[in-house]
Amino acid sequence: MINRKEKLSLLSEMIAFAMTDESIKSIEYNFLLGVARQLDISQEDFDYLFEHPVTYVHLKSHSERIVQFHRLVLLMNVDKHITPKQLVKLHNFGLRMGLSHESINKVLDLMESFPNKIVPPDFLIDIFKVQYN
Repeated sequence: MINRKEKLSLLSEMIAFAMTDESIKSIEYNFLLGVARQLDISQEDFDYLFEHPVTYVHLKSHSERIVQFHRLVLLMNVDKHITPKQLVKLHNFGLRMGLSHESINKVLDLMESFPNKIVPPDFLIDIFKVQYN
C-alpha cells in the first residue's frame, strides 16, 4: 500500500503529464479527479497540486509502478487525441519509473490494436511480467 506522499506524487506526475499540451481538458480533469478519489485524496488537496506540484517519489513496488504507467496510458487516451510529445513524455515517465524500454514500446505498439487504444490491465501486466522475470 502506498502512503499519502506517494499518492500526491502520483497525482502530481499525472497532472504534469496532462499539461503536456499546455492545458487540461475537462475530460482529463475529471479522469484525474476520479484517480484522486480512488487514492482517497480530497478535491481541495488535488486542486492544490495544480499550483504546487510535489516532488517525485519513486515507488518501490514494481506492481504499483505498472499501475501508475497504466493510469498514464489511460490519461493519454481519454481525450482520443495523442500527440508525439505525449508519447515521448509517457515513454520518459516509464523509464524514470524503472520500467523496461522494451515493455514500454510494446505497450505503445499494442495500444493501437485495442478499441479506444485502451490496453486491458491483464495484457499490460503480462507485457511487464515477461520483462521483469
